[in-house]
Amino acid sequence: MKIFISKHLATLILPIFIILIWQTVYIFKVFPQFLFPSPKDVLLAFFKDFPVLVKHASYTVSEALLGILFSIIISFITAILMEHSKTLYRILYSSLLVSQSIPSIIIAPLLVIFLGYGILPKIFLVILCCFFPLTISFLDGFNSLDSEFINLLKSMGANKYQIFIHARLPFSIPYFFSGLKISVSYAIISAVISEWMGGNFGLGVYMTKVKSAYAFDKLFAVVLFVCILSLIMIRVVFIIQNKVVFKFFPVKEK
Repeated sequence: MKIFISKHLATLILPIFIILIWQTVYIFKVFPQFLFPSPKDVLLAFFKDFPVLVKHASYTVSEALLGILFSIIISFITAILMEHSKTLYRILYSSLLVSQSIPSIIIAPLLVIFLGYGILPKIFLVILCCFFPLTISFLDGFNSLDSEFINLLKSMGANKYQIFIHARLPFSIPYFFSGLKISVSYAIISAVISEWMGGNFGLGVYMTKVKSAYAFDKLFAVVLFVCILSLIMIRVVFIIQNKVVFKFFPVKEK
C-alpha cells in the first residue's frame, strides 16, 4: 500500500511544481494577466466549457483513431516488405528519415489545399506523423529474434513464411506497442494541428475561435484537455498491452 501511494505521489511532483511556477509568474505579472491566465482561471474555464470541449473532442479523437488504424495497416505492410527486401529497405528507410525532418505544421496547409477542409487531410496528417514510429517498431520487432533461434527453426524444416508467422510476428508485438504509445500522442497533436488550418468542428477549430476572441483562459483549457486526452489514450494502450502482450511476454510494467 505504501509503495502504491508513494508511486502515485511521485507522479504528481512535476505537475505540482509546474503549477507553482505558473502561479508565481501570474502573481508577479511577468506577462500581462489577460494573456497569461492563472491556473484557477483555466480550471474554471475548463469545467465551464467541458460539454463544448467533449463535443469538439469527439471529432478530434475520431480523426486520430482513424489515422492510427490506417497507420498500423500501412506500417505493417511496409515493414514486411522492407524485412524481405534489403534493397527496398535501403530505399525506404532513408525516405522515412527524411519525412521526419519536415514539421507537420508545414505539411498541414498543403494537405488542406489539395484535400479540402473535410476530415481527409486530418486523417492523412495523422498517418504521416504515426507512420514512422510504427514502421520502425515493427522492423525492430522482426529483427529482435536471435540468429541461433532462427537457425534452430530452419533445422526443424521451417520455411521463411513459417518463421515469420510463428516467430518474427509474435516477437514484434511488444515492439509494436512501444511504437503505438508514441503514435497515439502524435495522433492527437497532429489532428489538432490539421484542424488549425480549417474545419467546422474539432479542438483545433475551437482553439482558433477562442484565440481570435482573446479568451486565453479557454485557450489554456483546450491545451489542458488535449494533454488529458493524450494521457488517456496512452493509458488505454498500456492496459491493452498488459492484457494481450504480457500474457506471452511476462515483463513487469515499470
